[in-house]
Amino acid sequence: MTPVRYTRNLFLRGVSVVYLFAFLSFYVQIPGLYGDNGLLPARIQLDLTNQAPLLKKLQEQPNILWFASYLGLNVEYMLDLVTLLGISFSFLGLVSQKSCTAPVFFLLWSFYYSIYQIGKTFMWFQWDLLLLETGILSIIIAPIRYNSRSRKSAASDSLRFWTIRWLLFRLIFTTGIIKLISGCPLWWSLDALKVYFQSQVLPTPLAWNAYQLPTWYLRFINVFTNIHEIVIPFLFFIPIRMIRTIACILLVHLQIHILCTGNYNFYNLLTIILCLSLLNDQFFYRKKFKSENSEMSRYFSIFTCIAIYAAIIYGTVVFYNLKFTNEMTISSKIGFTRDQFDYVLTRAIPISVYIAVVSLGFTVAKSITQSIVESKGLKKKFTSTLTTLIYAIIVTFWFTLSIVPYIQSVNPKLSSNLPTELKKIHAKLDSFHLVNSYGLFKKMTGATGRPELIIEGSNDISGPWKEYHFLYKPGNVNNSLPFVAPHQPRLDWQMWFATMGSYHQNPWLMSLAYRILNGQPEVLALMNENQNPFRQHPPKYLRAYLYNYTYTVPLKGKKLNSWWVRERKNEYLPIFSRDHPPLIEYLTNMKVIISSNNHPKVTNKTLKIALDLIRSLVNKVEPPLLLWGFFTAGCAIVMTG
Repeated sequence: MTPVRYTRNLFLRGVSVVYLFAFLSFYVQIPGLYGDNGLLPARIQLDLTNQAPLLKKLQEQPNILWFASYLGLNVEYMLDLVTLLGISFSFLGLVSQKSCTAPVFFLLWSFYYSIYQIGKTFMWFQWDLLLLETGILSIIIAPIRYNSRSRKSAASDSLRFWTIRWLLFRLIFTTGIIKLISGCPLWWSLDALKVYFQSQVLPTPLAWNAYQLPTWYLRFINVFTNIHEIVIPFLFFIPIRMIRTIACILLVHLQIHILCTGNYNFYNLLTIILCLSLLNDQFFYRKKFKSENSEMSRYFSIFTCIAIYAAIIYGTVVFYNLKFTNEMTISSKIGFTRDQFDYVLTRAIPISVYIAVVSLGFTVAKSITQSIVESKGLKKKFTSTLTTLIYAIIVTFWFTLSIVPYIQSVNPKLSSNLPTELKKIHAKLDSFHLVNSYGLFKKMTGATGRPELIIEGSNDISGPWKEYHFLYKPGNVNNSLPFVAPHQPRLDWQMWFATMGSYHQNPWLMSLAYRILNGQPEVLALMNENQNPFRQHPPKYLRAYLYNYTYTVPLKGKKLNSWWVRERKNEYLPIFSRDHPPLIEYLTNMKVIISSNNHPKVTNKTLKIALDLIRSLVNKVEPPLLLWGFFTAGCAIVMTG
C-alpha cells in the first residue's frame, strides 16, 4: 500500500490555512456584527447573567464562550479572545508540522464551533458547515502527538484519510445532482451560467468577462460542469491511482475557474484541499516511491484509464447531444427526460453507498493486514492492530452516520428505508455538525437581472436622498468589481440574500437601519466609510429600495465607463427615523437595544487593554490584505525555517 504520510501532512497544513483565513475574516467583523453595538450582539445568544452551574450550561449549549465570566470578560471580548486563539493555533499549524496534531485540531474545531453558534444569520453558510466537518475529520486524521523520529506511515493512515474522500464525494456529487433535482429550467436548458456570472453574490471582474462569452460556449461549459460534478465523483473509489489523479486534476481545474469568477471566501480553497484525498505520496515523490506494479499491471492501468474516460466522453456526447455546427460552434441539449433522470437517480444513490462500503471495507482490510505484516515484534503488532481496529470503528461509525444527511439531501423518499435508530442517533448529534448535507446553486435566481438592495438616508423626509455604499457588493455602477476572497464580508453577503424576501423575514435589517441612524462606528466600518454621504452627522431618515442590476454589454467603437446598468423597482424598507417607536420597540424585544447598565462589565482590565490594542492595530489594515499578509508571513517562515 503506497503511503499517504506526506499527503496527509500537506492536507493538515492546508486545513490550518483555511482555519487561519476563516478566523481572521471573522475577527475583523466581530464589532460590527456581534459587538454590544453591533447588528446581532453576541450577548443575545449567550446570557452570561445565567447563574446555572458551568457544567449544566455546557451540557445545554457547549460553547467555550461560557468561560468569559471566569476570565472577567463579557461575550464580545471573549469572542475576540477565542478568535485570536484560533488565529494563533492555525498559524502555528501553517508554519510548523509539529503543531498539526489531534489536540490542536480539536481546539481549532472547538473555537470555530463556538463562534459558529454565536454567528447565527451571518454564518449560516455551507462552507462554515464544511469547515466544521473537515475539522472533525482532521482530528481523526492528525497524529495524537508529533514524533520527529518516526518516518514511517502508520497502518491506519490510509483508512483515516479515506474519510476525506467520502466527504469530497458527497460534497461534489450532491452539488451537481441537486441542480437537476430542483427542476430549475435554467439548469435543464443549460442556460444557467449566463445567469450565474451576473447573479452570484460577489462577482469578480472576470465574471463580467465570462458573461460576455457566446451562449453556445457557456452551454458547453455547463455540460462540462455537470459531468465534473455528477460523473467524475464515482471515480474517486476506483483502486487505480491514475484514474483518481486525473479526477483530482479535473476537479481542481474546475475549482480554480470558480474561484477566479466568484468570491466564495475559503470554499474553493477548502475543496481543493479535500481533493488531496485522491492522491498519495507517490504523486509528490515519484522517485522515492517507485511503483511496485509489474509492466503488465501498469499497461492495464493505462488501458483502463483511457477506456473509462473515453466512455465518459462518449456518454457526454450522447446524453447531451453535442454536435459541431456549420458556424464552427458546438450545440448542446440534454438528451434525457426528467422521468428518466429520476429513474436513474433512485438507483445511482444506493449504488454510490454500496461502492463506498466496498471501498471502505477494502481499505480497512488492507490497513489491518499492513498493521500485522509490517509491524515488528508481538507487542508492536498488537498495538498497531488494536489502534487500526479502533480507528476502523470510528471511521465506520462516522461513515454510517453520514449516509443520513446524504440520502436526505438528494432523495428524501429513500430516507424512509434508513434504520430508525440510525436517524435518531443522527438527530441527537446533528447540532455538532459532525456530518452535513450539501448542495450549492440549487436554483438559479436573477434570470432578468440581479436584485440589489440600496439603502438611502436623508435629513428631510421629502429628500434629497443619498445612497449608502458597501465595501464589496454592487452599488455604484461605476465601481470596479472586487477580488476579496478568501475574506467573506458577511454583511455584503447577507444583503444579497435579503433581496430574496421581505425585511420582515430579515429582522437584522431593522438593526442595521437603527445602527446607521445612530451613526454607530462599528457597523459603519462594515460599509464604505470613504463614500459615506453622512460622515459628519447620521441622517434623520432611512429607507431602502430594490434595484435590478444587469451587466453592461460592450459595443464596437464605444468605450464602457460602467460595469452595470440599474433600474429602480420598488420600495423594500419603509422610511424609518431614529426615534421611530415601532422600530425601538421591536429591537428592544429582540434585546438588540438594552440599557448600558445591563451590559456585563469587564473586570479583567489587563486583558481588555491587550485585546483593545490588538483590535486597534488590526483595524488599520484592509481585511483581504490582512489575510494574505498573514499567509505570506507564514509561507516566509516555512521557507526560511
